[in-house]
Amino acid sequence: MCGIIGVAGVPDASRLAYLGLYALQHRGQESAGIVALDDDATARMHKGMGLVSENFDQELLDRLPGDVAVGHTRYSTSGSTVLANAQPCYANTRCGPLSLAHNGNLINAPELRARLVQEGAIFQSSSDSEVIVHLIARSEAETPEGQIRDALEQIDGAYSLIISLGRTLYATVDSRGFRPLALGKLGDGFVIASETCALDLVGASVVCELEPGDFIRVEDGEVTHLQRLKPRPVTRCVFELVYFARPDSMVFHQSVDAARRELGRALAREHPADGAEVVFSVPDSSNAMALGYAEASGIKLEHGLIRNHYVGRTFINPTQALRIAKVRIKFNPVREVIEGKSVVVVDDSLVRGNTSRGLVQMIRAAGAREVHLRLGSPPITGPCHYGIDTPTREELIAATHSVEEIREYLGVDSLGYLSLDGMLAAAGQPPGAEPRFCHACFSGDYPTPIPEELVQLRHVSPLVEAGA
Repeated sequence: MCGIIGVAGVPDASRLAYLGLYALQHRGQESAGIVALDDDATARMHKGMGLVSENFDQELLDRLPGDVAVGHTRYSTSGSTVLANAQPCYANTRCGPLSLAHNGNLINAPELRARLVQEGAIFQSSSDSEVIVHLIARSEAETPEGQIRDALEQIDGAYSLIISLGRTLYATVDSRGFRPLALGKLGDGFVIASETCALDLVGASVVCELEPGDFIRVEDGEVTHLQRLKPRPVTRCVFELVYFARPDSMVFHQSVDAARRELGRALAREHPADGAEVVFSVPDSSNAMALGYAEASGIKLEHGLIRNHYVGRTFINPTQALRIAKVRIKFNPVREVIEGKSVVVVDDSLVRGNTSRGLVQMIRAAGAREVHLRLGSPPITGPCHYGIDTPTREELIAATHSVEEIREYLGVDSLGYLSLDGMLAAAGQPPGAEPRFCHACFSGDYPTPIPEELVQLRHVSPLVEAGA
């Protein structure tokens, strides 16, 4: 998962991209980068490992002049955590400097990469995004948008892309629409970002959310909607609404906050906790779910856990050692709220179980009489091949353990997962309605065929393809 932003026709575009990346920091904490282009289409770039705030300052942004910029903040799902894989990707092409920011994951990248290497391509990184750059640069199409389209017709999987070619900005979303992308207007220019919260921060007004298959060009203060990509069944990533997107964003034409509150209400209806005295969230992504749970159950809502906001999101840290260490400094229980009480703890999901087990131990140590854990999504039983870091089946606790075994491992008095139908209905897809979400990590129903090499890489059990 990554955060991407593009700016066109706005003075000091790099500063605007920097601010937008701040709003998108939750989507990736491993690296950050900005490419800026001036009036002569001269490109200047800076990329570094770590947070946005650790990589840019006033002096550095002064060295990135121009009214066009592309920015990226990354956490890896394809390619290792090294500077060479930081984005935007950059190359000089016959049509001018090209920079590319990618959110998603290409399922056929290994096949394409092997072919390109055989044809003489030299790769500078292990990121799947660099494959797209090579395909664009090698295209024989006559126009820049023709070259980009030529590349898009060869790739498969999840991709929301922002590309600058010369001083022209392009943006597109794959035909299944896995990942969000929104277009905003700021003065005489435009801003494109992964989430609307980034548009809000820079003062841009939302024009529209790009639909699955949209392909747009931003040039000379005008937005042109180019011919759409080949249509495919729409499968938006439901995990964007459950966990990843910021609650103040509009994603897939709905409020993330409202969707999470409804997930909490559905969870309270499916898994009540009789006799519980307080309910609280595991902050911050499940705050709205706890509100919904409290509203539907009538149990008093409290702040039982306080989060240290100077620690990043444990789920998207690249190594298990970092995840475990950060749990101990990320949360602290409020003893006055918890001691002697039966508590309901609401969280959005359970991936590996290590964070939750540590939290339960902390809550017990704070004096909780009973601990009832409620999760606003079903058991995660398979890896995501479309841009979420659930890499191997072996790491997913629900893939190899029953709910009762998980309850015992976590040390809770009861454990309740929201059902698949309950989650989809809360996210806006009622039973029997036309499918609009990808839920492969919960159901095993993958919307694309998964190449065998990806299966071997992630050590998963047999997959269920869409329609099977």
